Amino acid sequence: MIEVRNIVKQYGTKKVVNNVNLQIEKGKVTSFIGPNGAGKSTLLSIMSRMMGRDGGKVWIEGKEIEDWDSHELAKKISILKQSNHMNIRLTIRELVSFGRFPYCKGRLSKQDWKFVDEAISYMKLEELQDRYLDQLSGGQRQRAYIAMVMAQNTDYILLDEPLNNLDMKHAVDIMKTLRQLVDDLGKTVVLVIHDINFASCYSDHIVALRDGEIVEEGGIDEVINKEALENIYEMDFTIQEVENSKICVYYA
Repeated sequence: MIEVRNIVKQYGTKKVVNNVNLQIEKGKVTSFIGPNGAGKSTLLSIMSRMMGRDGGKVWIEGKEIEDWDSHELAKKISILKQSNHMNIRLTIRELVSFGRFPYCKGRLSKQDWKFVDEAISYMKLEELQDRYLDQLSGGQRQRAYIAMVMAQNTDYILLDEPLNNLDMKHAVDIMKTLRQLVDDLGKTVVLVIHDINFASCYSDHIVALRDGEIVEEGGIDEVINKEALENIYEMDFTIQEVENSKICVYYA
């Protein structure tokens, strides 16, 4: 479990995360939703120790995050941020192999390469694995970075807008894969996501933030309903049941 207690992050006088308390249960898909500037990505970064905080604590499996050894933490929790830039020319296979660094320090064993191959297969990148990143579309690169995180083989996988640059087919493939990682391998996935219908169809738990605070939290029925969504986004919603899933209509 990841437990967030009274987390505060501010820039100047503005609190971008304001006294947030949250528990992330193991073996679940938890989605962070909410308008731009709500503090979703900031909270995710604090949970992974990529960003400091101005108050509060983060506990991972009963141990405060600052007390974790860096290499051991990298075996427990992985994160993919929105902006990924590599200044060296790499193939997909080389990039994905970076996910094994916490285990092998760059000297990959047969077991390490097995994790690399499995991650490439999960992301359906076998035919592209020898291509360089600068030869790929934005969506292909995004899938390669997700494969790198998967190769890290951590219990907790944190993804900041993983569907960026993906077309509909590959976005669905990614969400199905994340669901599979949870259901079949027992991983815990936390993601920031803007498409609330993907959140509705693939999540176990949804956390909605606005102005740095949690305004709604719970299961699908508790958050994906007209009253809750209109409170989160301050716009009109219609909710329809489609094949046992709740689909949000908000274009009208």
